[in-house]
Amino acid sequence: MSPYLKQQQKKLLAIGTSVVLACVSVACTTSSTSNDVEQITVYTAVEADQLKRYQWELRKVHPELKVKWVRDSTGVITAKLLAEQKNPQADVVMGLALTSLLVMEENDLLQPYRPKNIEQLKTDFYSQKDIPTWTGMTAWESAVCVNKVELEKKKLPIPQTWQDLTKPIYKGLIVMPNPASSGTGYLDVTAWMQIFGEKQAWQYMQALDQNISQYVHSGSKPCKMAAQGETVIGISFGYPGFKLKSHGAPLEIVYPKEGLGWEMEASAIVKGTKKLSSAEKFIDWTVSQAANEAYAQNFSMVAHQNVQSKNADFPKNLSQQLVKNDFYWAAEHRESILKQWSAQFEK
Repeated sequence: MSPYLKQQQKKLLAIGTSVVLACVSVACTTSSTSNDVEQITVYTAVEADQLKRYQWELRKVHPELKVKWVRDSTGVITAKLLAEQKNPQADVVMGLALTSLLVMEENDLLQPYRPKNIEQLKTDFYSQKDIPTWTGMTAWESAVCVNKVELEKKKLPIPQTWQDLTKPIYKGLIVMPNPASSGTGYLDVTAWMQIFGEKQAWQYMQALDQNISQYVHSGSKPCKMAAQGETVIGISFGYPGFKLKSHGAPLEIVYPKEGLGWEMEASAIVKGTKKLSSAEKFIDWTVSQAANEAYAQNFSMVAHQNVQSKNADFPKNLSQQLVKNDFYWAAEHRESILKQWSAQFEK
């Protein structure tokens, strides 16, 4: 495990497993007027603005469910779940990177459950065990957010490839997510390994590091920093880039030509939950067509076969640009890859 994750686990254990890392609403719960309130705790890495929409949709279908949300980055949520495995505090995990959920699966920390209408999901978007251990929600892809105004000031061209980002002209101009804490950062690293080969990927990352000004602990933050002029180039993912651009940010969203890393947001029931029936009800909702309609507001790809993205900004051929991602390989080698990355690039 990387030094960052170890640090997070120590911090979490020191302050107790009942701590709530972050909330996306004032009350931190989805309220209910029902006399038969069912309360569950849901850990999630879903972006805060998206989660507010999902909370609203959930309330419409299940007003009796009271949800205590714990939200943070992928690496922090993963560390928290592993730290609590002997005394689980969450009932459900929603919207965590699949490679992290597969680490949980490997440690037998997921409760098998076959949700209602699971057959309506694309087969790649749910566990193929006899009784599934996880179900997918969406997929997100790597992208590069470029501040066109700042780049023009420097009289530099917009990079079009991953290799372009290693050119000396971009020295100090790039921000990237730390893969130990960010699912987006980790999908980039594993994508480069699958695009270039492992040896060449580490050489590529060494060259890229020469141009990196900062590694941050969020997949969306590099794009937000580029939008605000805090950096010129942010390695991020598509959704925040298109959202910020629609609000007037001077961004160019670049999909590098060699291919795009991608990840799946997935959900699961935590083994040992004492609220199993409510957790199952929640998971049934996450795979429903109504929930997928909400996901489709933000993502180019969702799990449900009958739901298409409603965001016109995403390229129509985006799925053809994605690398052939081996999620099980990425999960199996997660610890060793992050350990090597941290040894080389965390300063």
